[in-house]
Amino acid sequence: MSKIFRFLRITSVLLAALSFASAYPATAATLANVEAVQAFDGAMPTGVTVSAKGRIFVNFPRWGDDVPFTVGEVRDGKVVAFPSQQINIYDPARPAQTLSSVQSVVVDAFDRLWILDPAAPKFQTRIAGAAKLVAVDLNSNQVVKTIVIPPSVALDTTYLNDVRFDLRVGKAGVAYITDSSVSGPGGIIVVDLDSGKSWRKLTGHASTSVDPTFVPVVEGQRFTSLSVASDGIALSADGKTLYYSPLSSRHLYSVPTSLLIDPAANDKAVASAVRDLGEKGASDGLEADDKGRLYASDYEHNAIHQRLPDGQWKTLAADPRMLWPDTLSVGPDGYLYFTANQLHRQAGFHDGKDLRTKPYMLYRVRIDASPVLLK
Repeated sequence: MSKIFRFLRITSVLLAALSFASAYPATAATLANVEAVQAFDGAMPTGVTVSAKGRIFVNFPRWGDDVPFTVGEVRDGKVVAFPSQQINIYDPARPAQTLSSVQSVVVDAFDRLWILDPAAPKFQTRIAGAAKLVAVDLNSNQVVKTIVIPPSVALDTTYLNDVRFDLRVGKAGVAYITDSSVSGPGGIIVVDLDSGKSWRKLTGHASTSVDPTFVPVVEGQRFTSLSVASDGIALSADGKTLYYSPLSSRHLYSVPTSLLIDPAANDKAVASAVRDLGEKGASDGLEADDKGRLYASDYEHNAIHQRLPDGQWKTLAADPRMLWPDTLSVGPDGYLYFTANQLHRQAGFHDGKDLRTKPYMLYRVRIDASPVLLK
């Protein structure tokens, strides 16, 4: 029986690989251009972003590793706490002023670093008053704005995952955030950066929910327990379309931003405007560039795919070192940066045995494009 099982498992992996190769054409040139940027010998990273001046920021969620600071800056080959060690030490008496467990960092069009803190260490119930967006002025390295997401929007099951910005909307712009709940409804959260008000859209919609038929295969293992809602997010170059995908799905979805930024927009109208753009692979991260192209990680195949403006996909990079490509971020230098953190090798997926092998990595690949910066 064990031989039959191994045969079926190997066969399924080979079929998946053949399907992958035919769906995403690649050349030797596109598969050989991955550059290592930074190795991490401590905690596993998730997010990465690059400022207008080339400063690189990363974050380390408190999922169980020893995390001395949850946001850091890469400086001279080392990672140091940012904006200070003090703010990285969570204080229950100051939930809005200190960082709990940061999931994502993103630089906006005004070169401010926005820190997204879901306040759910080890994926536990969100800490009251600690789920927030924090803006840091990169000229002064000081916090200039903090927006706490209220419990009516950041539900008890909410896990704030990734964020994109359009600073042209309203007085100070809006942020779009994915809710990647593992035990409740997914959704899209919109934040008015001027008033601090926030609201939910597409809560529990099929496009923001786990695909019930989805069973990923990573390094030959079927992950039947991987159930994560809306995760990757990207904003079109003109700001009119938001793209997103559940982690537990292979489909890419889009919705007009005009229906998201109106708090009073009819839920049925928003839902009816959602478009299923077909399969793209199983992704943890999405990104867009200023040339109208999209990027999607593919954690089943150690790859990143590029969607052209005509809707066709091609493989941008594939490398066995790219173990669980996570967050994607376009830098001002014409490179796409991404973390590879071996998320699938965590102890929780392997009966308590941690199979990760350090270092975790930050890579980049040349795309000759700039980030989407709307201001």
